[in-house]
Amino acid sequence: MIESLTTRVIKTTNNVKLCRCFKSEGSSIRRILQTWIRAWEIIRSRFWERDVQDLKCCSFEHDAETFIDHLSNQAYIQHWGKYPFGDYITYSNQTFTMDEVQNLWRQNGCVEKYGRQLVVRIDEFLKPAKTNVLCSNWRNWEQPIIWFQNTTDATASQFFLKNVHPEMRSAAAELFGPSEQLHSRPNVFGELMSFLISPSPEVKEAVDMVLAGGPDPDISLHMRMLMNRPVRAVQAALNCVRKAMHNLPNQRKRRLVLVSDTPSVLQSLIDDISRFAEVVHFDYEKFQGNMPSIDHDDDQNMSLRVKDWGPAPRWVAFVDFFLAARAKHAVVSGAHRRVGTTYAQLIAAFAAANQLGENRAHPSFSFMSSFQRTLLSHGLSHQIGWGHAWNRFGGPLSCRNQTNHQCAFTPLSPPAWWDGPWQSPIARDVRRLSMYGVGLSGSGAVDEDGLVSFCGSRKPTVRTLLLVQ
Repeated sequence: MIESLTTRVIKTTNNVKLCRCFKSEGSSIRRILQTWIRAWEIIRSRFWERDVQDLKCCSFEHDAETFIDHLSNQAYIQHWGKYPFGDYITYSNQTFTMDEVQNLWRQNGCVEKYGRQLVVRIDEFLKPAKTNVLCSNWRNWEQPIIWFQNTTDATASQFFLKNVHPEMRSAAAELFGPSEQLHSRPNVFGELMSFLISPSPEVKEAVDMVLAGGPDPDISLHMRMLMNRPVRAVQAALNCVRKAMHNLPNQRKRRLVLVSDTPSVLQSLIDDISRFAEVVHFDYEKFQGNMPSIDHDDDQNMSLRVKDWGPAPRWVAFVDFFLAARAKHAVVSGAHRRVGTTYAQLIAAFAAANQLGENRAHPSFSFMSSFQRTLLSHGLSHQIGWGHAWNRFGGPLSCRNQTNHQCAFTPLSPPAWWDGPWQSPIARDVRRLSMYGVGLSGSGAVDEDGLVSFCGSRKPTVRTLLLVQ
């Protein structure tokens, strides 16, 4: 909480300034889980309480309902009859492929009866000169489907929190919570996943094989090592796991799922953790099931992928994901370099939504980040991934020369702005936001007047794709 923040006084030649240590940065996040019921109810009203009969052209005629498709590659247009990674993920009946939407559009005579063509409006988030994410009122757009393109993490959709139109900003705040209140951030993406996806039968078979009829794990540990084996990263992760277990009732020996992109680090971790917990992990080489392959990389791409994600086939990541998301109490993120990446965030968010589905009145799930002291020598300034959990804490308010391994509670939905206490931007993000018309101060405050002026001086970009006419 804000009242319990820990600060450090840094003496310089000219002044005295305050910074915030990494461990205390997580203290204001612990109450996040108390607020997700609002998001759960919004999502349920949009998906769970609707059926295929609602997908008619007339349902778009007078309201602001849209389909927002987070696809990241133009090639997906050629495969709109399929679900992404459909061999590994089962999608709920509340979802539709674009082929199904087109068929329903024709069956209901949307063009003939209502004069409504099926048009997709494409907004390209990663192209600042073309995106309308901050300057347009999307609720007034006429196109029934919006493709928000190249949104690869939790950041893009939260840009609406700073949209210059009050309607857009209010709708975004209703879903994501106020950007300045870290404790009011609901588990939006976890709730979405719990409504929309589940493992395919083949992936579920692999998960069940690992669990071997035993209970779901208490904790999942994800180690993003990038083919490295730094001892300090392992030590920091072990400390964080012990902290997570200390917060649990003292009953039986705890069960932990271990996931890593670097096989060589697994055995040493298993040996260490087995002293105080039962460890399970997925050994894909021993799996006898029939798993479709999605590895079609050439030699050059394969070598780059192995360096980034390890030598395992890509389908293993889906098994690891659904296995780790079975954690009942906590997910711990450790890393060689960047902690709280999108993959770890999604595991934690999905696990929290699934495990607390029947216990929303008393949520007690934790997402925790472990940092070895070498990663904190420059504060959090090296957490440069835009969608990483700690990127928004990497600026000048993050203490340098932190000397201890640290473990902190982590937001399930990482913030996209710098409005919360002790958040501050790195120089790279100040430059990047300026391309979107956003002026940031050293503490991360947005120049609201400058953004309004910027939006008033540019023309909206309209790019559409006609599907049914």
